[in-house]
Amino acid sequence: MSKRAVLEVIALDVEDAVAAQAGGADRLELVTDMAADGLTPSAATVAAIRAAVDIDVRVMLRLADGFAAGDVERLTRVADEMREAGATQFVLGFLDAEGDVDLGAVERIAEVLDGCRWTFHRAIDRAANRDALRKQLADFPGLDTYLTAGAAGGVDEGLTVLLAEARRRGEPGYEQQLLVGGGLRLDHVPGLLDAGIDGFHIGGAARPSGWAGAVSADAVGEWRRVLGH
Repeated sequence: MSKRAVLEVIALDVEDAVAAQAGGADRLELVTDMAADGLTPSAATVAAIRAAVDIDVRVMLRLADGFAAGDVERLTRVADEMREAGATQFVLGFLDAEGDVDLGAVERIAEVLDGCRWTFHRAIDRAANRDALRKQLADFPGLDTYLTAGAAGGVDEGLTVLLAEARRRGEPGYEQQLLVGGGLRLDHVPGLLDAGIDGFHIGGAARPSGWAGAVSADAVGEWRRVLGH
């Protein structure tokens, strides 16, 4: 690989953010309420973390559990608030009742983000047709990453899909970086690196005490060593 793999760590607060950076994380995914798989944090938390670390931070835009957009106008207001708090990168992804990408919602949010870089998150793993979703979003401004396990059940279940999508990188709809996360373990890493995958996302793996505990710089550092410096 021409450059080192990206390591993204889920952060809930300033303590997590500082530990993740100390351990060698390249980027944070900033969320709250992991019981709902990660929702939009407060503007105050965004501002505090932007002041505490100098690595990239991607802020979740998601107001409720599940993958429906819900109140899109409220989402646009929240996105504005996050930008005012200092957020410049984001994470989002919305599906309709049929499991297709909710293009209307994504278009509205992308307008507000106005070219900010963003990740389409694991909603892709619940999509009715992930290839069709990628093709529909191929030219969206700012979209540079897909966070995916390859399947709803996690990386063990989705490994063959991840490897197949890695082989298609550069095709229309497949230009974005694959950021692998969701049940990701260190023993998955060598095979994913060999396939040319260069983005890795961890949450619980960075927290030896579980979600009730903070991010461990040492745990993040172990991932950094395996991924390479």
